[in-house]
Amino acid sequence: MKRVIYCFIAAIIFTIGFISYTNWHIKQVADKKLYSFASEIPKNKVGLLLGTAQYLKGGGINPFFKNRIDAAVFLFRMHKIDYILVSGDNRHVSYNEPRDFKKALLKKGIPEDRIVLDYAGFRTLDSVIRAHLVFGQESFTVISQKFQNERAIYIAEKNGISVIGFNAKDPEQWSKVYWREFLARAKSYVDIAFHKKPKFLGEPIFIE
Repeated sequence: MKRVIYCFIAAIIFTIGFISYTNWHIKQVADKKLYSFASEIPKNKVGLLLGTAQYLKGGGINPFFKNRIDAAVFLFRMHKIDYILVSGDNRHVSYNEPRDFKKALLKKGIPEDRIVLDYAGFRTLDSVIRAHLVFGQESFTVISQKFQNERAIYIAEKNGISVIGFNAKDPEQWSKVYWREFLARAKSYVDIAFHKKPKFLGEPIFIE
């Protein structure tokens, strides 16, 4: 019985240590590649806008969605990107992140021919690698909140892709999302270690 308890305690300590290490390591990799001010960020042809749900489960606009739209529009208007590649989940007819983002971008005045949609961005890993392998980008700017940008940059670095991140504003009182990020980072670390690939690739799509 004592051996079982010791093994259980050891497993808990290992898990906590592993999650803490992956969180620290991903932050280190992304360090100095994150920007919060458009005046400081280098220009890239493409900004990869990472998807999320438009509405909260209880109703109302998701502030993560709104703030990412605002960040992408700001970068475009500051001439820091020429195209916005929206990558998100399109799991069924009634849930379509790229479509929702496109509608919001059009309302903000972004020209339709400057918006490119990736319907197979099921995870951050899929979005980043597909931007490279499917949409042909050797370097680009990721647009999301800082916590996701750090993970996206880590994934890109480990796949030989040159990426920087522009941080959308963080919503207030959304601690549960950030707690989930600790687990997401541990999973990303494992995915990279085992050379995880996107769920779908497909034919190349050229962005002029």
